[in-house]
Amino acid sequence: MDKKDVEKAALKAGKKIVEHTPEPVKEKVEEKVKEKAKEKFVEKTEGKLQEKANEASEKLQETKEKNAQKVHGKGEDAKEKLQDVLLSVKDKLSDVKEAGENFQEKVSSSDDKEKSKSKRKIKGANQIKKATDIKSSTKIKSSNDIKSSTDLKTMGS
Repeated sequence: MDKKDVEKAALKAGKKIVEHTPEPVKEKVEEKVKEKAKEKFVEKTEGKLQEKANEASEKLQETKEKNAQKVHGKGEDAKEKLQDVLLSVKDKLSDVKEAGENFQEKVSSSDDKEKSKSKRKIKGANQIKKATDIKSSTKIKSSNDIKSSTDLKTMGS
């Protein structure tokens, strides 16, 4: 026999017993049956609620673990991409540095050539004459101060 069949048979037997019982005993039995039914209902409801809460907790834990794996995987991908980008930037900067050094060598070697050829050099700020260095009209030589050919020394003298 199945559990449900047993419960049905017990229920029928209980009804027959209740029909043949005196009134004061019926009331007490009804109260007891109601209390027991209430307790059973509460127990079953609590059990079902607890079971559903456990299922929900397990699902939440599984979802949490899956998301953690996804985030970790994406983090690794992002890290690799960032490293690739940084390496390419490093390569480009080294190329720029090398080009700058080559340019600097060319400029400095062309400066050396200009110095050796004694070409005209650009004056620095400290080499430019100031207003105090410019001759005034009193310092300009007059025609009397200019040397003539007779004033010049010859090689023999």
